[in-house]
Amino acid sequence: MATLSTPLFNNTSSLHNLPSTRHRFSFPELHPPLRISCSGRRDISESKEKNSHLKELKGVACGILAAWAVSSASPVIAANVRLPPLSTEPNRCERAYVGNTIGQANGVYDKPIDLRFCDYSNEKSNLKGKSLAAALMSNAKFDGADMSEVVMSKAYAVGASFKGTDFSNAVLDRVNFGKANLQGAVFKNTVLSGSTFDEAQLEDAVFEDTIIGYIDLQKLCTNTSINADGRVELGCR
Repeated sequence: MATLSTPLFNNTSSLHNLPSTRHRFSFPELHPPLRISCSGRRDISESKEKNSHLKELKGVACGILAAWAVSSASPVIAANVRLPPLSTEPNRCERAYVGNTIGQANGVYDKPIDLRFCDYSNEKSNLKGKSLAAALMSNAKFDGADMSEVVMSKAYAVGASFKGTDFSNAVLDRVNFGKANLQGAVFKNTVLSGSTFDEAQLEDAVFEDTIIGYIDLQKLCTNTSINADGRVELGCR
């Protein structure tokens, strides 16, 4: 049973007569706090409540108490992303050469693609045009790789290295590039909708004809590592 103590105005009708605008006024004398029961069963004292305003106040008070109880009992969600354990599949790095076969645009996959810590440096043929939806790429290396026309919807690439990677004509939708090294990466005619670049290194990155939404552009332009030419290509102000 939940209970709530609240002061009542001496004249309960004043609840409907309080000013709607904010200004100074004197409160009427308050009664000692009234204990309100919010249990599911009907309280005996409730039958004696003949004043409709008192019943109304009780309903409001119980509603506030219930809302507070629900919010205080809700679990706290951790701010950090919790990734699954590293895959023990022997040839997990080779999964990038196959990619996803279903649900590319929505980040749905037929089998998880765990590319964490894999090295694809200077890979020029096996990654082009592949679908890597929802792929886990943290701390992987794609330096100098040809990733043109890839689909990386909802991929997690925090801390990965893409130095000089060619993303021309790729779909990088809702990819997390936080703290990734993207120096000299080429985003020519690349879709960057919903992707984030928090603390990413973007020196000498090419953004020619990049397709990006206005809000996403404003966020990207806050990255101070983008050089003057890149800012002009993006249209940063």
